[in-house]
Amino acid sequence: MNQTELAQRLFPAIEKLPEDVLASYPARRLKAGAKVTRFGPSPTGFLTIGGIFATLISERLAHQSGGVFYLRIEDTDRKREVEGSIGDILHSLSYCGIYPDEGPTADGDEAGEYGPYKQTERASLYHVFIKNLIAQGLAYPCFCNTDELQQIRDKQQAAKLNTGYYGEWAIHRNLTLEQIEAELATGKPYVVRLKSPGLPDRRIKYMDLIKGEIEMPENEQDIVIMKSDGIPTYHFAHAVDDWLMGTTHVIRGDEWLASVPIHLQLFDMLGFRRPEYGHLAPLMKMDGASKRKFSKRKDRDAAASYYEQKGYPGISITEYLMTLINSNYEEWRVSQPEAPYSEFIIAMNKMNVSGALFDMDKLMDISKGIIARLSADEVFEHTAAWAAAHDTELEATLLANREYATAIFQIGRAVEKPRKDIAKWSDVKDLYAYFFDESFSKSIAAGYDALPASMPLELAKQVVSEYAQTLDLQDDRDSWFGKVKAIGEQLGFAKDAKTYKKNPEQYPGHVGDVAMILRVALTGRTMTPDLYDMMHVMGDARVRARLNQFIGLG
Repeated sequence: MNQTELAQRLFPAIEKLPEDVLASYPARRLKAGAKVTRFGPSPTGFLTIGGIFATLISERLAHQSGGVFYLRIEDTDRKREVEGSIGDILHSLSYCGIYPDEGPTADGDEAGEYGPYKQTERASLYHVFIKNLIAQGLAYPCFCNTDELQQIRDKQQAAKLNTGYYGEWAIHRNLTLEQIEAELATGKPYVVRLKSPGLPDRRIKYMDLIKGEIEMPENEQDIVIMKSDGIPTYHFAHAVDDWLMGTTHVIRGDEWLASVPIHLQLFDMLGFRRPEYGHLAPLMKMDGASKRKFSKRKDRDAAASYYEQKGYPGISITEYLMTLINSNYEEWRVSQPEAPYSEFIIAMNKMNVSGALFDMDKLMDISKGIIARLSADEVFEHTAAWAAAHDTELEATLLANREYATAIFQIGRAVEKPRKDIAKWSDVKDLYAYFFDESFSKSIAAGYDALPASMPLELAKQVVSEYAQTLDLQDDRDSWFGKVKAIGEQLGFAKDAKTYKKNPEQYPGHVGDVAMILRVALTGRTMTPDLYDMMHVMGDARVRARLNQFIGLG
């Protein structure tokens, strides 16, 4: 039996040759400089915010160059697959406005001509190339069981050598064809290993898109390229897929950096052009006074779905991540406030090499700015849609009071510098609860605690009583403020804050405190949108009822 006969013995059902497969995956017809990128998640759990970050970079690289961005599900590790993961991945991507040109779709189909886009559905393709490697003497079956591999490892550790299956330790590497046939005849399970040409004293160099030139030891390990169940390992599958699908650039986490020698060796041995690799340092977060990586086990905010559940608009997440991709994005955004983020051209050589800090406060600030630019109708629709999935009580309140709620959202919005109080849709319920009578009644059941301790309740009630007698929502803003100021001066308040500060002992407060008292009476809070606008939205009956309720406090 020769190598070709061995290959046929191991893969009798595989009749195609590599050139037959390659003919089915013609080179993509794209303009010069167009990049083909991919996102290749394993369906083994939730998509992380770091995954969204890396995917956004891949999507931008492809689309800003007129290329293709596709989704490939790398499900070779079937034991760890979590049901529903693919749907969750697709949902998280679309929520952030990331849409692959090719790959699995939400309805269970696939888009694109380079599929299948799930690796478990491509096994026969991989077998063609594995069979060819065996026929060339570049791969071989290994019959070692778990105990034998552990014995090799123990001996290596005792001798203080690198562990693994290589060189003289690759005990099945140089089996004769007769020995292989004898092992096969027993029905013994086997894996297929790559016969690495690497040497321990040789090093490789490659130019990383993000980290620059990197030098590493050459791979000398005879890695497994096909498991005993016939499914190839990720290392092998990704090399075949990236070539067949025309991938030109791969952006991934730097935990894969150690695998670069293996991957480059695979491309070379298969006769494929290498893609360009860019390795991202992980997103960092503050933990007390120090930074650390996100933990999928410990940090709820590591999951991309966390941000949707909290109600951050998808565009807010994307806008913030763009600031982490390139620091000059913020300057560009200031000069192009209305332009879509997709008009910004990202540069790989301007990325953070050490790992960007994910700043939740900055995300909130960006999100507030984005929501502030929306119309009141848009805020209503977005909030109601989010509440339908995450807060049915809020949804019911909004839908039952559509016109009133929209008027509330309009306060402070149609101005040059709109009010920035909503960072996420979940903020709406607490921010504006006092506008709704049932929520207001519950919140002030224990009293108007927002009233400063330095303000006597009887004086506050007197302020409210005087104002109730002059209330007229037909007043323009100047007339209304004139009445508030007159009431303050009548009850001994200073006409303005400057006057009060000169002689604070002479006054119970200033005119701003008069407005504050009215605000507390109407809302139970000291911080709200503009008081004049707020009263007009509440309407005469509601305003009078709340003023009278405050006056009646015992």
